[in-house]
Amino acid sequence: MAFSSNKVISSMIWKLLERFSSQLVSFVISIILARILMPTDYGIIAIILVFINIANVIIDGGFNTALIQKKDADQTDFSTIFWFCLLMAAVIYLFLYFCAPLVASFYKKDVLIPVLRVLGLNIFFFSFNSIQRAYVSRRMLFQKLFYVNAIAIILSGAIGIAMAYGGYGVWALVGQTLTGSFFCCLFLSFFIQWHPTFVFSKERFTGLFDYGWKIFLTNFIISFYDNIRSLVIGRLYQPAALAFFDRGKSLPSLLMTNVTTSIDSVLLPTLSEEQDNTLRVKQMIRRSIGVSYLFVAPLLVGFIVVAKELVLVLLTEKWLPAVPFVQIFCIAFLLMPIQNINTTGIKSLGYSNIILKLEIIKKIIEAVILVVSFMINVYAIAWGVVLYNAICIAINLSPSKKLVNYGVCEQIRDVLPTLMAALFMGTVVYACGFLPFSNIALLFAQVVAGAATYCLTCMLLKLDSFVYILGYIKDVLNRKE
Repeated sequence: MAFSSNKVISSMIWKLLERFSSQLVSFVISIILARILMPTDYGIIAIILVFINIANVIIDGGFNTALIQKKDADQTDFSTIFWFCLLMAAVIYLFLYFCAPLVASFYKKDVLIPVLRVLGLNIFFFSFNSIQRAYVSRRMLFQKLFYVNAIAIILSGAIGIAMAYGGYGVWALVGQTLTGSFFCCLFLSFFIQWHPTFVFSKERFTGLFDYGWKIFLTNFIISFYDNIRSLVIGRLYQPAALAFFDRGKSLPSLLMTNVTTSIDSVLLPTLSEEQDNTLRVKQMIRRSIGVSYLFVAPLLVGFIVVAKELVLVLLTEKWLPAVPFVQIFCIAFLLMPIQNINTTGIKSLGYSNIILKLEIIKKIIEAVILVVSFMINVYAIAWGVVLYNAICIAINLSPSKKLVNYGVCEQIRDVLPTLMAALFMGTVVYACGFLPFSNIALLFAQVVAGAATYCLTCMLLKLDSFVYILGYIKDVLNRKE
């Protein structure tokens, strides 16, 4: 199926709108719920979601990507995978249902039994929605997905907030999650008008499996490592500790997830077109790192300084133990854009074997750090992420020296002026923290002072990326005139 360039660009815009708007609305709803519910409620859900997330990866099995990748995928392909995923969902749900008492015994929390059995129903919605989203992606129906997600998030959020105000505690989070998935499936069924037929092709399944199992294995490894910390923290410490850990990670992660997604969506196909011109690839990687770091550095440094006021204003005093985790994860993510862009550059040049080798090396290192940090305390686990990301800088950046002549030292030199400007801004913002204002007024003053200081510093230093952005904005304004 061929698409015009206008169709592609329009679809990308709607996809970005869908992602940013849904995350923004979800974030606002989560803030409201966090102000009502207790951290322990979030800790219980965080434990259960580990099992649900891993189950979803198994159910997907890489078939979602396989359906999107296959050029001539038809109704038979979609229906075949739908029935297989539904069968897998039923098998895994029964497994979770009967294992719920073991999970509750392991964590010494009886409430985990009914919560796991009820929230586990979400995997049925996921199995259906996974095929729907593959259908949406193949036909670039992202505008419809935007409307569906917006409606589903608002309705499920309203239900969750109403249940929280009604005193349902952890069940408010269960209700919000289940209804959100249900509404997505329901509304997409009307909007895209795709429904499975009673057909299953062994031949089609085998072909899709041959491609999908590699995706599944990669996703499973990533999901396992992403969730293992929550499993261990939930077992060794109180659920509230897990809630503070997850909440502290979620704020900087919200920023990094959007940056990473934007980079992969735009940079990968662009660099792929220029893969034969290594000088051009280097220039584009350099520009991408500079521009992304221009925005990421001050935001993360700012989060570190205003973390306490931010948590007090958004989440209230009961979430103050999450402040150290916000600060630690901001440090951990400070050089992540550089790593992500280098990884994207390696992919664009066709060196998938290098990516695989790097991932194996990194996972071995991460496993060692995890084991050691688990034996200390929950803060050591968070600092272990900082150490892991610091080591990954050298690992992810080293191939670029050979491939595009853009080594580690040169890249660090390129971002150092921006980092210094962000740190100077952080010093000014920290000094503003001594003003005798209320929390809200103080946070506002720190944000304004930080933004003004950073922009002025970038102007005085004549940072290349800052000058480039200003020039771009002027060009856009001139074209409008």
